[in-house]
Amino acid sequence: MAADCGRINGIGSWRRGIVLCAASALNFLFIPFCSALPPQTQPTPAGGVVRQIGAIKAITGENLVLTPDSGPEINITLQAAARLVRIAPGEKDLKNAAPIQLQDLQVGDRILVAGKTSADNPTLVASSVVVMKRSDLQARDQQNLQDWQKRGVDGLAKTVNLSAAAVTISSRGKDLLIHTSGATVIRRYPPNSVKFEDAKASTLGEVQPGDQLRARGERSADGSEFSADEMVFGTFRNFAGTVESVDASSSALTVHDLLTRKNVTIRITPDSQLRSLPPEMAQMMAKRLKGMTAAAMSGASSNSASATIDQNPRPSGVPGASGGNAPGPRSGGGPDLQRLISRAPAVSLTDLHKGDAVVILSTEGTPSSAGTAITLVSGVEPILQAAPNAGQAMMLAPWSLSAPGGDSAGP
Repeated sequence: MAADCGRINGIGSWRRGIVLCAASALNFLFIPFCSALPPQTQPTPAGGVVRQIGAIKAITGENLVLTPDSGPEINITLQAAARLVRIAPGEKDLKNAAPIQLQDLQVGDRILVAGKTSADNPTLVASSVVVMKRSDLQARDQQNLQDWQKRGVDGLAKTVNLSAAAVTISSRGKDLLIHTSGATVIRRYPPNSVKFEDAKASTLGEVQPGDQLRARGERSADGSEFSADEMVFGTFRNFAGTVESVDASSSALTVHDLLTRKNVTIRITPDSQLRSLPPEMAQMMAKRLKGMTAAAMSGASSNSASATIDQNPRPSGVPGASGGNAPGPRSGGGPDLQRLISRAPAVSLTDLHKGDAVVILSTEGTPSSAGTAITLVSGVEPILQAAPNAGQAMMLAPWSLSAPGGDSAGP
């Protein structure tokens, strides 16, 4: 009997995002993005059946080390009569599973393992293992990446019409009406994460004006409307300021926001993209942004000006910036600027000093937790002098979080 795991069809960091759903002690279902069960099933008392889900970290003979989706690593010993089967991503019935041998297992494969432990030995003695091969997951990653690029749209939410189950976004300087249905999968980024696998099931009612939103589906013939199969959204901050202090020990820095005139603490993680613009590049970008600002203020309606100054501060993280999960450059000034930023030299937190001018794109954070930097660019003094709104313009880029676009760069 299959467990009722719900249905969340999304893409992102497949090695961690796809989970296995256990139906019973002897029968398993492999359902992507199962939300009904926690990522790691809690062990039962010693002697009872234990199920664990995760990725293989090491293989030594008949012993495995499993990195579960949460919690500490687990040592696993395979029984001589253990049943090993391989199942394809998205498959929902073990009737289509194929028997495999121990030697077929590889580091990085995702598995659902069932077995027992004892009071004096915490090692899990496995009687059954369901395997999803890493190579199969990577192939599906690429297919989904291509589909999001082909059938995806992104922009800033403007209005939400709950009675019509629709949201209007501003995308490349134009309004686009996105329709949802009961079958549309909707997810929201948490306040302190830019990883797609961390996005939680949500509803259209949680979308707020200004939220960054991306959807996958079908566009109408005239291009003005869109029917969404999936949608992910989140709230992100974009501001310019000067560095007040750097705390390398806690991977954080404090920045004085030039607009609010308040100090803001930002966390830096391995996924944060830190760049420093060389003086000649900063001068070139300042000249371009100054011209765009003048065009926008004079009422110019070119896509370059409207998209760059007024619309869509699209978050950009390491994966997209390094050529990973973001769609390729599109028309308009913003993506070109982002390409320049991605080519700027990378720096570390310790390269930043008090008084440095920076532009930051970050998660919104919470009252008790600082936001996380997605992109931080230093060396921007000429740009901020040329265009007061340059901080927003610089961060315009195609959606490139660890988001709908696969995990090809690493989500």
